[in-house]
Amino acid sequence: MSAFQSFGLATPPARAAILPEEAIAGLKAADMRRRSFLAYGNGRSYGDSCQADSGTVVDMRGMNRILSFDPETGLMEAETGTLLCDIIAAAAPHGFFPAVVPGTQFVTLGGAIANDIHGKNHHRRGSFGRHVRSLRLLRSDGRVHACSATENSPLFAATIGGMGLTGLILSAVIRLMRVPSLDVTEQVTPFRDLGEYFDLAQAADQANEYAVAWVDQLASGRHAGRGLMMTGNHRMEGGRAAHLSAPRLSIPFRVPVNVLNRPFLSVFNAAYRWRKGASAEPRRSGYRAFFFPLDSLGNWNRLYGPRGLFQHQSVIPFEAAREAIPRMLEAARTAGQGSFLTVLKRFGDMRSPGLISFPRPGYTLTLDFPNHGASTLALLSELDRITVGAGGAVNPYKDARMAATTFAASFPNWRELERLRDPVFLSAFWARTALRLPAAPGGAAAAA
Repeated sequence: MSAFQSFGLATPPARAAILPEEAIAGLKAADMRRRSFLAYGNGRSYGDSCQADSGTVVDMRGMNRILSFDPETGLMEAETGTLLCDIIAAAAPHGFFPAVVPGTQFVTLGGAIANDIHGKNHHRRGSFGRHVRSLRLLRSDGRVHACSATENSPLFAATIGGMGLTGLILSAVIRLMRVPSLDVTEQVTPFRDLGEYFDLAQAADQANEYAVAWVDQLASGRHAGRGLMMTGNHRMEGGRAAHLSAPRLSIPFRVPVNVLNRPFLSVFNAAYRWRKGASAEPRRSGYRAFFFPLDSLGNWNRLYGPRGLFQHQSVIPFEAAREAIPRMLEAARTAGQGSFLTVLKRFGDMRSPGLISFPRPGYTLTLDFPNHGASTLALLSELDRITVGAGGAVNPYKDARMAATTFAASFPNWRELERLRDPVFLSAFWARTALRLPAAPGGAAAAA
């Protein structure tokens, strides 16, 4: 597997890569301004937002120093190739934890900012961008721009959630969240259908720091929409030591066939529902098991076989969710496609400072499908249609194939990001979506 491929393995890897020192020197000296670039973090995006078909990716993983940390305020400055697991390890002994974490700790700080990631506590903390105090951005004018809510604020807003298109993020200052321990008290509540889930979700958010649901996507008939609600809060007493050990198990190569097929998923779903829902009593969970369960199996995406996987994540407004989300699950069942992990969460109303941010008030549904070619693409297009028709949005940094019109409907202010995009920085995603759409009235050009 290429070192510069997306996590979905369904898009071509980057053709060329350079180190950040080379890119920084070249951009400052105007040596590379005729080329196309894109920062590459740790390759955890599922689609082509981290790919540059006609350009060069800049491998940011070598810029991974934590530059400062104040154990009194929780303010940390780090280079943007720093992994989330290293941030946790440095801050946890002092009683701090990132305010927002995704489903893996192996993302870079730059990737977290560029994608404005979200977690299980959006209702309490919003997206990652809300906790970025400032950043340093190198653009093709050769200058490093200091950006914050009060300095170069348009660039700051465009960079948060801007998918790396505004330049090379060199470092950032973030505010971490004070926690009593890393351990979490987890409670699992089964629900019999989606109606019961929707009845539970708001109260679960109000009572807990973290809330997320797993849905048995294959269940049909009277069992359709059944699943488990998982809530959590940091324990008052518990460990503060983070573990940086590699996964004990890892998939060494891409298997020749898709292992995560429908028969396997039927067994897996039954076992998962039985194991996780066996007790209604609160239980103690380590932070890695609660936040990053799939990190325990290295390269698990290789189980999807030689054609990889597509992930579809949507957000549906509150008023449309009870009708649209069951339709989406039914569409997948009708198409005969099984999702390995089907996750349902409730977003709160905390706005991101980012110009283009995926989270917004409503419910977000995430599905993973093996790539079966035309049949899978047809299903994903149908899920797009339901999403847009309900007034929702499709997540661009989880996508590898949405139509330009779907992107425009999901993010109607995309032209403002195009206006602030650095002309030297371009992704495969932006080229196949935004650049195929009509330009803004007056033909606004990208600004350097």
